[in-house]
Amino acid sequence: MSIHYHKEQGIFHLQSRESSYCIELVRGAYPAHVYWGKKIRDRHIAGMLERRGRASFSPTPFRDDLSFSFDSLPQEYPGYGTGDFRQPAYEVQLTNGTTVVEVEYTGHRIYSGKPKLEGLPAVYVEQDAEADTLELELRDRISGLTIVLTYTVLPDYDAIARSVSFRNEGKESMTILRAMSASVDFSHSRYDLLHLHGAWARERHVERRKLSPGMQGIESRRGSSSHIHNPFLALLSEDAGEEHGEVYGFSLVYSGSFSAQVEVDQYATARLNLGINPFDFSWLLEPGESFQTPEAVMVFSAEGLGGMSRRYHKLYRTRLCRGQFRDAVRPVLVNNWEATYFDFTADKIEHIAREGRELGIELFVLDDGWFGKRNDDTTSLGDWVVDRNKLPEGLEDLAERVRALDMQFGLWFEPEMISPESELYRQHPDWCLHVPDRRRTEGRQQLILDFSREEVCEAVAGMIRSILQSAPITYVKWDMNRNMTEIGSAALPPERQRETAHRYMLGLYRVLEQLTTEFPHILFESCSGGGGRYDPGMLYYMPQTWTSDNSDAISRLKIQYGTSLVYPLSTMGAHVSAVPNHQVHRNTSLRVRGHAAMSGNFGYELDLTAFTEEEKEEVRAQVKLYKDIRHLVQFGDYYRLRSPFEGNEAAWTVVSEDRSEAVLYYFRILGEANEPIVRLRTRGLDPEADYECLEDGAVYGGDRLMHAGMVIPPMRGDFQSFVWRFKRVSS
Repeated sequence: MSIHYHKEQGIFHLQSRESSYCIELVRGAYPAHVYWGKKIRDRHIAGMLERRGRASFSPTPFRDDLSFSFDSLPQEYPGYGTGDFRQPAYEVQLTNGTTVVEVEYTGHRIYSGKPKLEGLPAVYVEQDAEADTLELELRDRISGLTIVLTYTVLPDYDAIARSVSFRNEGKESMTILRAMSASVDFSHSRYDLLHLHGAWARERHVERRKLSPGMQGIESRRGSSSHIHNPFLALLSEDAGEEHGEVYGFSLVYSGSFSAQVEVDQYATARLNLGINPFDFSWLLEPGESFQTPEAVMVFSAEGLGGMSRRYHKLYRTRLCRGQFRDAVRPVLVNNWEATYFDFTADKIEHIAREGRELGIELFVLDDGWFGKRNDDTTSLGDWVVDRNKLPEGLEDLAERVRALDMQFGLWFEPEMISPESELYRQHPDWCLHVPDRRRTEGRQQLILDFSREEVCEAVAGMIRSILQSAPITYVKWDMNRNMTEIGSAALPPERQRETAHRYMLGLYRVLEQLTTEFPHILFESCSGGGGRYDPGMLYYMPQTWTSDNSDAISRLKIQYGTSLVYPLSTMGAHVSAVPNHQVHRNTSLRVRGHAAMSGNFGYELDLTAFTEEEKEEVRAQVKLYKDIRHLVQFGDYYRLRSPFEGNEAAWTVVSEDRSEAVLYYFRILGEANEPIVRLRTRGLDPEADYECLEDGAVYGGDRLMHAGMVIPPMRGDFQSFVWRFKRVSS
């Protein structure tokens, strides 16, 4: 058992493989955060919580204990209104209009396994022995509000999953105004805050800065996790780097609007909380009803950012992603989008697929434009019927043509959207998110279907199901190309309108659960203008995501590097596209484009029929190389070596779990005159083993490669790259 309860001290000790997390019941009623960090022995946890009397401006609710103040107590799940002036984790409004509630400990449960979250994605276990769970029950004796804090320890993954449920056990309704998934009070604020920010085509860039007094953090108000900020935050010790120092990671398993905030208070302590964004959110809780928050996954690493990342990678790859593709190598694909956009015929598609098969590509994906009257992006979303003008013999005929080439066939959808110029909108104009008498703001000439409504979800799922049953489809790219405005639902009463955005996510998750369960042979890939919804919530249903609409190899160095802070390479869609690149108009070699894309799920997004014979030979070699290394890329341990955010280089390596083989990537961005000799040291190998470099046959000691490094060959010009493969040899 990884959770221990010391009744005499009122202390809960949660232990993973390398870390400890301790909670103490102060006055037997208030769960206080005592410790989270490197693992400590169970018999030495008592007496760690230090309390001191403070000035009169930190109120003391109990006359018999002037050292007790909610304003300075490191709480596990703090509220507001009884003396704690810091950011609360929850806020509930009662029918009398007040928001003062005070929950106290009433009991707990400790058991093996991990509970499912009803209607929400979450990490899971395959056997109860993989995890232990603590449930702390807290209750407000006046209102009847009951809050259950759930902590699941996954020892082998060195992670703690937290969530919260609210139950109204009183006689009157109440309204939840804030419901964070996790809150942690740190004993000091000597940390750096790290997060991933960006924009469309420039996602998940790494940002690091020191904590300072006051509020700092990130959020999305867009109805999705967004291109702008990823639902991830980390606190780093000031000396922390890639492979050393303490790092605390927080990742939210949710795809909607979120908030992750850190407050440094008057006593130089830091409070971090994250969960559903309370901005424009509320939830009416009638007597007997419950509300469940999304899950937060917390990871501690004493081995820097690399240690944190590898913990997230292993957990998300094997206990968040699901289905038969979780453990299967992914096919090399070609997508026709940048080759044809909306202008294609069945013959043109077959020609591209034929070229792809000759180059060793395994999957053809038909992107936007195959349905309704979709000749541009102004029409037909919601009309999921085949355009017989482009495909006279239908989708099944095209799929069979592709399959006759011994290739798989995939298809693009954007099921959550509706075009004002569509039959579906003409029939059901109230099915979109909207507010009465207000403008219906469009994005990309489209509106958003109201997935908070069950009949909308059923109709959309039915249309998608019909298409998937009509042809031998083995891959779906599920896109979503705008954020929410005028967030309202025609099906909800006034007092529940601020529930719309979250109910939308619950409806979407329900549809995804249905379709991925009904079609287990289909590999689903998430997309939202590229990486606008790259989050753990979507990965629960779709094991990979189109990382960015920006397919430029040099831009992708930063995008994929930042993404790797949390997400495994097996979740990243990465393609070779045409030059000049369609997003940044940069020219790069086929070589560097291939090497950058081989750092994820590999594919091509261009017109294969336009290649010269020399280029075709190079592509054949790339495809063969990737097939040789994709088991490493998709299932190995990942180590970042050089950051493109810190200089003119980028480098990383992936090592098999048994350390018998590795693949090493190196990129130099801009050329230099009279360049220095560069040595690159790798990580993760067995220092006692010898490794053969398959590119030149040279044999190196693992210790030499990691400690002395290898010399990077001379390079000419901008945008250069190398990939080396290593295999352990008998000494």
